[in-house]
Parts: sequence; C-alpha cells; structure tokens
Amino acid sequence: MRHKFINNTYPLKQSLYLILPIDILTNYMIIFFDDRPVTVVRTNELSQSDTAHFDHIVDLRLTKLRTIHLSGHVLLLNVNTSTAEYVIGMLQSQPPEELLSITLATRDKSAIVDKIKGMFKVIKAAGGVVTKNHKWLLMYRRKKWDLPKGKLDKGERSKTAALREIEEETGVKAVLREKICTTWHTYTFNNSRILKRTKWYLLDCVDDSRMAPQAEEEIEKLEWLDPRQAQAILVNSFSSIRYVVECLQNMQNLTERL
Repeated sequence: MRHKFINNTYPLKQSLYLILPIDILTNYMIIFFDDRPVTVVRTNELSQSDTAHFDHIVDLRLTKLRTIHLSGHVLLLNVNTSTAEYVIGMLQSQPPEELLSITLATRDKSAIVDKIKGMFKVIKAAGGVVTKNHKWLLMYRRKKWDLPKGKLDKGERSKTAALREIEEETGVKAVLREKICTTWHTYTFNNSRILKRTKWYLLDCVDDSRMAPQAEEEIEKLEWLDPRQAQAILVNSFSSIRYVVECLQNMQNLTERL
C-alpha cells in the first residue's frame, strides 16, 4: 500500500503512542502541550503500518507547512530544528483547536530533542503507580484524577524521589518493581516556560496503614481501584497520566504473553 499524503484523510484510529510496540516506544520523546502529544521519532523507526493512522502526512522537503495541515493526527517528515522550533512556538501560543497530535520524524533526533529542551527550563520529577491486591493507587487533586509524583530534590535520584513523593503525598510506603516510562509536559510558571520530565515507576505497596491525602498539595482523596475502574475515572485526568497507564497495561500484556 502506498502512503497517502496531504489532502487525504484516514479513519480516526488510535494515537501513535498507543499502537507501537513497547520496546520501540521507549526510544521516543513524547511531550504534552495542554494534553496534545508531540512525538519526536527517527524516520527509520516508522513502519508503513504506523503511518496509516495519521490524518495528514506532510513531507517538508516537498511542501511548506500550512495551518490547513494541522488537524487530527499529523505526521511531519524531514523535520529540522527550525521546523521544530516553529511547531513548539505555535503550540505554546495559538494551537489549532482541531489538532490532536503531531509526530516529528527526523534523521537527527538528538538535534531536535536538544533544540526543544533549549526552549524551556527543564525540571525533573518522579512518580509511580502503586499496586496492592491487583489495584492501583490514584488520587483526586484540583478536580482531576492523578498519580502521586513530585520534583527531585537537589542531587536526588529519580527512584529515591518516587518513593519519597509517594509517601509524602499519600502516606503509603512502597518498594520499586520496575520503570514504566518517561513523560514530558509543559507549563508556564512566573513567566518562565517549563518542560517537566517525569520518570514513572511500578511499585508494590508495603504499608498503607497511614494512608492519607496530603492537604498541603491540595489532594482531596485517595482510592485503591482495579484497572477497569481506573480507566473509567481517568477520563477526568490528563493525557500524560492516561499515557502512563497505557504503557503499564502494555507492559502487563507483554508479560502475560511471555
């Protein structure tokens, strides 16, 4: 099957980060701008079956990027640092309402990633999904369901920070099992553009006898929920949190098949 390029549409299917194998997924950088994912990927990592899920495919060596292309799920080919800077600036200022996601395909992934990072102040954080009797620990904060996480202290490792933040925010003591994924998301604080990198881990509950929401962090309640219940309530959450859960489920499905 030949690729279909701009001005052709596809049936709306899954987002790119939900259809790729988990071993390939870990090589990607996915940044969330107000819940819109921007994925940076090497061109040779995309297969023909992957590209069938996009609404627009634009080869920037052949076509100048225009607003008309920015709707649904968009794949940009032959992206350079100037294009990446333009796309990120657009998402920061006036993102098109119809845009769901953008994937930046490039031969020089490192240059694109470095360019994007250079546009922000990078802050590091860590958090996780704590499990107990096949249930996950979720919290309700600022009118959204969320997972416990927080910034790293100076000189602190991500794994240590995840354990500390989970206990501080929930009162639950846990032990690390394995890493789930890394997310990036942007926000503005004191007129500075922030890019937060969060490493997410899967953990087992050791002691929840002192479980209580941390009022100082505006956490209203904590719940142990099975995966089906969690998926239902995470409709009222952030795309980055749903992405973490999708990665966890992909990991678990892969383990079950082995």
